Amino acid sequence: MMSMNRVQNLNKIADAGIIAVVRADTPEKAEAISKAAIKGGVMGIELTFTVPHADQVIAKLTEELPDGVIGAGTVLDVTSARLAMMAGAGYIVSPTFDPDIAKLCNLYQIPYLPGCSSMTEMQRALEGGSDIVKLFPASVAGPGMIKAVHAPFPQINIMPTGGVNLDNLQEWFDAGAVCVGAGGNLVGPGETGDYAQVTENAKEYIKKFKEIKSK
Repeated sequence: MMSMNRVQNLNKIADAGIIAVVRADTPEKAEAISKAAIKGGVMGIELTFTVPHADQVIAKLTEELPDGVIGAGTVLDVTSARLAMMAGAGYIVSPTFDPDIAKLCNLYQIPYLPGCSSMTEMQRALEGGSDIVKLFPASVAGPGMIKAVHAPFPQINIMPTGGVNLDNLQEWFDAGAVCVGAGGNLVGPGETGDYAQVTENAKEYIKKFKEIKSK
């Protein structure tokens, strides 16, 4: 039996549809970029652990935005995963599948979204209890990969990340993506402090996502 918290967070991720992958060289910038995306309607944030004091930013955002779902990205080890959980992260994302992180997430009933680029990795992730698998890098795989994977694994939920943009958003969801991770194409302007553009980009992504879902 899955905990209600885990189910709620999984539903929030799917409902958000667009997950903004936030990288920045300072915690202040990461927080500002995240808030700019949220202002534009993006309710899912993946705050990467390449950000200094990432756990503190996650704690702050989680407290201020109870309706959103704030997760930790680029989590490479169990210590970072535990730090993120203690800060209130709603889910954990890593670039590859790590069985130790999977065990920890299962223990605390936190969704684990590992990066996978092959059938073998995806099977390991499913066996390890992952509810959603991050197809990474999505730009290399292409939307056809989701359809191919769904033949032997119809039960798998896939979130493509890397190379997702407004032009191919429709293709990814048509192929069967449960949600998408968007980085530079969505929040890139935040790196130079153009937070207003991040908000505008977020609005465009959400508008497109709603159009796709209403069909």
